[in-house]
Amino acid sequence: MIPKKYEFIVFAFLMSFFMTLLMSFMITFINIGLVEDFLVRWLGAFWRAYIIAFPSVLTVVPIVRKIVRKLVAQH
Repeated sequence: MIPKKYEFIVFAFLMSFFMTLLMSFMITFINIGLVEDFLVRWLGAFWRAYIIAFPSVLTVVPIVRKIVRKLVAQH
C-alpha cells in the first residue's frame, strides 16, 4: 500500500490519467474517426496531453478546493 502522505499525488496522478485518457480518446475520435492508425494517434495525443494534465491537476485542485469552501454553505 501507498502511505497516506502520498494520497494527493496518487489522486492527481489517477484523476489526470483517466480524464486525459477519456478526453484524448473522444477528441481524437471526433477529429479523425475510427481510422486504421487510430490507436497510435490516440496514444500519441494521450501522452502529450498527460504531461500537461498531471502538473495541472497538482496545481489546480488546491485552488478549486478553496473556491468550493467559499461557495458551499458550512453547517
